[in-house]
Amino acid sequence: MIKALQRVGFAVMSQTGSHIKLRRSVGGETKTVIVPDHRVVRKGTFHNILRHAQISLDEFLRLLK
Repeated sequence: MIKALQRVGFAVMSQTGSHIKLRRSVGGETKTVIVPDHRVVRKGTFHNILRHAQISLDEFLRLLK
């Protein structure tokens, strides 16, 4: 998930325990997303991360290819 977010401009800012903070600035607007560093991310958590990152599920799936 982190690699996919980095492909759309997010950069790792810090890590506290098993949570990684990523940030992206676009047109003066800054988006911050916290991603758990787990092999499996729960469905609700996954969708919440996509919502905060303003990425659609289809776009995310394309980023994985």
